[in-house]
Amino acid sequence: MTLALALFVVAFSTTDAFAQRRRTPRAATPAKRSSAQTSARSPSQTSSARTINVSTQPNAAVWVDEVRRGTADAGGKLQLKLTPGRHTLRVRAGGYAERTVALLPAQRGTVTVVLTKTNDEAELAFQQAEDARERGNAQQAAELYRQALKLRPHFAAAHLGLARALESQEDFDGALAEVGAARRDRPVYAEASAVEGRLLRSQADTDGALAAYQRALREAHGFQPEAYTGIGIVYEDKGRYEEAVAAFRKAVAQLSDTEPVLYELIGRNLEKLERWKEAVAAYEKYLALAPTGAHASAINSIIDQLRKQAAEAEQQMPPD
Repeated sequence: MTLALALFVVAFSTTDAFAQRRRTPRAATPAKRSSAQTSARSPSQTSSARTINVSTQPNAAVWVDEVRRGTADAGGKLQLKLTPGRHTLRVRAGGYAERTVALLPAQRGTVTVVLTKTNDEAELAFQQAEDARERGNAQQAAELYRQALKLRPHFAAAHLGLARALESQEDFDGALAEVGAARRDRPVYAEASAVEGRLLRSQADTDGALAAYQRALREAHGFQPEAYTGIGIVYEDKGRYEEAVAAFRKAVAQLSDTEPVLYELIGRNLEKLERWKEAVAAYEKYLALAPTGAHASAINSIIDQLRKQAAEAEQQMPPD
């Protein structure tokens, strides 16, 4: 799971919700038919995906189009599934200068990214801050981000990292101030806009959150799965479940089926629409991607309940 999407999951107490479902199953109601219904998995989401194998420094962090996609293994290898078209690959490893390379539409196979050592103290402090934040030490991360910013005041990524660290400490006003500083240093910054959207939602400003997410999409020319995920969550908050499902599916497509949590979110919203069979398909996709995931056991129970509800609903349907 990418760090950005993991932060979205923190906003939900899904385990409690699953436990409540197991204790109190919902009564079946007649299924709602809609010509607009689609399956939880669109064939186009995966059939046109391509695979590349990144070869770089061991344990290097890898981004595609400014979205964190994983970490290279001890041998410096990471396999990525990508949607069609041109992409930008960014690689960072501790003690090395970052490198960004273009991935051409037809490019497949192995992409070798050679990194060079760096003595840039601001960059090294920033890398240490990123490591601390990923280990869950937000306080240490904040101190290191501030150290990096003293060495390089106009360091947009460090401002944004500090915003994420402050968010973890529930200092939302301080985090928003750092997002503003990041955007001053880099006026077109899709990731910063997506973080701003999440912070505004945390402060119950759903309209402001939607505006920030939409700006993130404009800045990223439509490729910003974190923003689509955030939009889906805001729509769910507003009871706009159809639109939430559509937004989550866009995030799924852009991440080439690599984030099981999105199928959990899709299934949950399809349940609220009483589209039992589609919800089952979404949850089954979660299990296929994360058979030992945190919610796998609960989701198996939900699937059993939903299948019963779908069968009962079909029995109650009048004949055509």
